[in-house]
Amino acid sequence: MTSKTLRLLFPQWQGGNNPPYHLGSLLLSYLSPESDGPLESVPVDEPTTESLAEVDGITAKPQIIRQLNDAATLIEKHNPDSIVVFGGDCLVSLAPFSHLLNKYGDKLGVLWIDSHPDVQTAKQYPNAHAHVLGTLIGTGDKDLVAHVTTRLNPSKIMIAGIHDPLAYEAEYLARHDIATIGPEQVKNGGKEVLEWIHRESIEYLAIHLDLDVLDPSLFRSVLFAKPGRGEHDFGDVAEGKLSIDDVLNLIAQANSKAEPVGLTLAEHLPWDMLNLKNMLSALPLMK
Repeated sequence: MTSKTLRLLFPQWQGGNNPPYHLGSLLLSYLSPESDGPLESVPVDEPTTESLAEVDGITAKPQIIRQLNDAATLIEKHNPDSIVVFGGDCLVSLAPFSHLLNKYGDKLGVLWIDSHPDVQTAKQYPNAHAHVLGTLIGTGDKDLVAHVTTRLNPSKIMIAGIHDPLAYEAEYLARHDIATIGPEQVKNGGKEVLEWIHRESIEYLAIHLDLDVLDPSLFRSVLFAKPGRGEHDFGDVAEGKLSIDDVLNLIAQANSKAEPVGLTLAEHLPWDMLNLKNMLSALPLMK
């Protein structure tokens, strides 16, 4: 019996409160190789100029919960063995990874390729894309955590590409004893990931790839490459230091020891395409 891979187009932007994530998700799906498997699209309102309200300290919480419910329903409809997610902000991994945890339990490891650990709560930061990994563990907003039936054991997590975490993040990682490797370790082969897979008897992998792990001087479609940005526009949080080859080599190494069953691509911000789209809308004869 062949395994079934669901492709989930999830152009959520409210979790990061950043409208260009919507276009970024659509472009990821368009650019990806064709597949014979099912494709579903999570209904997400297109961005408008209206500001998003906070509820319980979380930006656009009602919209986020609705999208989470819709994503879970679409996944349940297919009950896939594996899932590819075209995001959208990082919160798009919540429903798919929750499904994979239910299916594979402690045999599943989560390889979180990101400059940031995404373990904050509303007390630290209102945008829920920075809460998602903590939510999978079971910490944070109760309405988000309620969607995680099988909690993620922190020992089954490896965060790759992280550096210079904020004080709360560093304390959280230490308290939960979550394995991490920095950019230089990734560039040097990432053997720590293979050791983690062996140590934790991981048979299956859910891979979350936040594109902001990439060096913004090498890959321009990320938050930190926003045209005209100021030096301190993003609160001096960590910026990516990896190349595409670094990421591909790391994933290939991991997949040599465990079977990939989840892949999220998140936080694609195609600044040039967005500016071109806006320019086309302003040109004569276009409408």
